[in-house]
Amino acid sequence: MEKLITLLEKEVKNAFLKASYDEKYGFVVVSNRPDLCQYQCNGAMAAAKEYHKAPFQIANEVLTHLSDCELFEKVEVVNPGFINMTLKDQVLSDYVTQMKSLPKFGLEEAKEPKTIIIDYGGPNVAKPLHVGHLRSAIIGESIKRIGKFMGHHVIGDVHLGDWGLQMGLIITELHKRKPELVYFDESYEGEYPEEAPFTISELEEIYPCANAYSKEHPEFKEAAMNATYELQQGRRGYKALWNHILNVSVADLKRNYDNLNVSFELWKKESDAQAYIPDMVQYMKENGYAHISEGALVVDVKEDTDTKEIPPCMILKSDGATLYNTTDLATIVERVKLFQPDAITYVVDKRQDLYFEQVFRCAKKTKLVDDHVKLTFLGFGTMNGKDGKPFKTRDGGVMRLEHLISQIDDAVYEKVMANRDLPEEEAREISSKVGMAAIKYGDLSNQASKDYVFDIDRFTSFEGNTGPYILYTIVRIKSILAKYASVYGDSEKLAENVILPEDNASQRELLLMLVKFQDTIQTVYEENAPHRLCQYIYELSNAFNKFYHETKIVSEEDKEKRESYVALSIFTKQVLETCIDLLGMEAPERM
Repeated sequence: MEKLITLLEKEVKNAFLKASYDEKYGFVVVSNRPDLCQYQCNGAMAAAKEYHKAPFQIANEVLTHLSDCELFEKVEVVNPGFINMTLKDQVLSDYVTQMKSLPKFGLEEAKEPKTIIIDYGGPNVAKPLHVGHLRSAIIGESIKRIGKFMGHHVIGDVHLGDWGLQMGLIITELHKRKPELVYFDESYEGEYPEEAPFTISELEEIYPCANAYSKEHPEFKEAAMNATYELQQGRRGYKALWNHILNVSVADLKRNYDNLNVSFELWKKESDAQAYIPDMVQYMKENGYAHISEGALVVDVKEDTDTKEIPPCMILKSDGATLYNTTDLATIVERVKLFQPDAITYVVDKRQDLYFEQVFRCAKKTKLVDDHVKLTFLGFGTMNGKDGKPFKTRDGGVMRLEHLISQIDDAVYEKVMANRDLPEEEAREISSKVGMAAIKYGDLSNQASKDYVFDIDRFTSFEGNTGPYILYTIVRIKSILAKYASVYGDSEKLAENVILPEDNASQRELLLMLVKFQDTIQTVYEENAPHRLCQYIYELSNAFNKFYHETKIVSEEDKEKRESYVALSIFTKQVLETCIDLLGMEAPERM
């Protein structure tokens, strides 16, 4: 289905051609003065420079070829040369009626679907998820869902950190605590136990303890480095412990991500890329991409057009050890081999900007990826407390993600119970859904690259630009439909009904907001901008609530009008529910 604004643009471009002007000047935008018109063309101002005529004259010449267009109720020229357009009510209602009958409300899916890998999450095993993991998870999940909705093959990869000194520290600490474990007996040749010698709680305590101890005891750190080396060389007992660490950690991570309504198609790990490193390094050497600099193997990635210093991308340290650069480049090699992606997007803290600039340039220069593969760094800002500093617990520590979710749920629960007398189980279920919307919308409504203040009181408010307000609007529509059903019977049968031309300003505004759905989704996808989707559903919610307050829906006496209002309400609910799903949210049945 062609977007309505595209249909209008065709008419205006054709009018420019008929008036002997280039059609490129016939671009149409949504008016920023809805009190004057619905759509606008400002092309006459740009055309004036090329044709050496007054914009007003050009616009009036174009107007003569638009005056009899069947789409418009009114078209007029306003100084200095704006072409203002208002649609016929029937055109608007017919378009929305057609939208609601089509899959994805008439959204044109990608004509050439791409394979896109989104790298988000990035937690380390043996550590609990904390608030620092929040933004990557929910931004990445939303970007993935939107890409899939557009018709692309999108693969989300958690990309676990499981390879490095942290593994050696855990193994060494375990050896100190439980030296009798069979994993430390190098002469042991039997099968290792299936059950891990630790719980997730014990594992999460072991790493910080070992890390702190290693900073005060050099011999312990040396032992941990040696254990890391032996693990990476394939020592059986250490590999078995490593597998236990992975299994226990991943089970807990999946539980926590499930609570966030975040999922991954791939649970790949840093270690998965290790097998690709030797051939990759050899390839870079043989083809002259890499050279030795101060003992290290590096690839120069600076360009003549650089305005800032871009250091070389280091592949191997002087002692032959690999780095994050090495692993990330090898991961690109692995992804190309397994999935042949057209694009790879990394959702990572924006402070990693320079690092990813180096990695991307290196991947392109060394031809690890073809020129057509788009590598995108989607850097996000910091989630701060009210003091403007990174969000912490009251005692200054990093807050665990499950504790943050629990705090939000409790805050919502208190508000729910203050307004309604509900069974405990239902109240908790409502609080969980509303709390998740509060967290996600509070984050996603900000441009990803910007820092923002995490304010529990504001985010959990049922009024204003918040997740709970969006859900409340959906629940309000559900309530309207239930009321209609109690009086007239099943309301869902009206979903296919024709929407009549609007008979008041609030209905017209609601229809115009619904028409924006396709263009909004397209823009959100192209710009990796979930905050634009948040803004859209906020404006759509406002438009519906205004329509609700100014219109008798269920009590309308005219049957045809009443059913049209209900059909419009159903469609608004469907659009809102589709949008919140793209943001990883879900609405309860009541609030």
